[in-house]
Amino acid sequence: MKKILFLAHHRIDRSPGQRYRFEQFFDYLELKGIQCFLANIINEEDEKALYHSKNILKKIKIGLNSYKRRWIHTSEIDQYDLIVIYREVLPTKSIYFEKYIAKKNIPIVYDFDDAIWVKDVSEVNKKISFLKDEKKIEKILPLCKHITCGNEYLASFARKINSNVTIIPSTVDTDLYQPIIKSSKSDVVKIGWVGSHTTVKHFEMIKDVYLELNKNFNKRIEFILIGDENYHNKELGIKGIKWENKKEVELFNSFDIGIMPIPNNEWSKGKCGMKGLLYMSVGIPTVMSAVGMNKKIIQNGKNGFLANSSADWLDILTKLIMDETLRKKVGMMGRKSVEEKYSKNVVKETYYNLYTSLMKKS
Repeated sequence: MKKILFLAHHRIDRSPGQRYRFEQFFDYLELKGIQCFLANIINEEDEKALYHSKNILKKIKIGLNSYKRRWIHTSEIDQYDLIVIYREVLPTKSIYFEKYIAKKNIPIVYDFDDAIWVKDVSEVNKKISFLKDEKKIEKILPLCKHITCGNEYLASFARKINSNVTIIPSTVDTDLYQPIIKSSKSDVVKIGWVGSHTTVKHFEMIKDVYLELNKNFNKRIEFILIGDENYHNKELGIKGIKWENKKEVELFNSFDIGIMPIPNNEWSKGKCGMKGLLYMSVGIPTVMSAVGMNKKIIQNGKNGFLANSSADWLDILTKLIMDETLRKKVGMMGRKSVEEKYSKNVVKETYYNLYTSLMKKS
């Protein structure tokens, strides 16, 4: 039986990027005779220290433990037929392990879904940002046999360094993510956003629009923010709700409208539109900033909406709040688009064929 080792930072089902890029295909690959092994370096306790604490000593300890774990992961690397690296082996400047694997002549697939060559550091990690090197991707790509990424913007960057690139969009498990018929009808229209503490700043980008909508519709609308349970906004009267994997489909279905505001910058152009695709997969009308991949996913006014300005956001959301028929129609078309182009079922064979074609010859 063939074996693939996936080197990523987080444990299974913890990171959306890992999940939608490769973890959700493990079952299918196993059925096709390929064993999949995920080697992570960050556990639950580490995550709290890395993303919420400013304790530098704790972060250094996590870094040292990460090196130790990678030594263990690579000690028996010869048994694998393919190595898939998601973003980087270690979250530091080091590419030691990438070089080590390449010297072993084990084929490497490098996968990424963000413009990771652009500097983007969270507030709590600013003091240790000197340990990272956003340009390290340029040193890793030449070591790899093949590159997979989520959109053309990322592919264009990768091709400058390594011509062996395949675009595979981030996808949704549409067998899991499905619309749920609501048991009770409510007159309150719920506008929802899902993200994390690091991206909540994107939700707040159009706060002026939310305040105007609150003024215009009084108690006929409600804002829901999921993913950062520590978030509070007194002006909007909302508190963040904790993300729970077991309730994910239920959480998305609790919205009447899904929103994805993002800034128009180099980092955002590398985004793969995953948030919007998840809204669309459960039949929710989706409004996204007209940036990057979002413009490919959305046919404006048909399967969702694109907004360029605060005026656009206000106009589109007002129409959707007032028109339930429009919400249902656009939501249905969004679901159809995901099923046809951005479903796990559409690309799973692509992954299988690519991985098997690249595996080392026994």
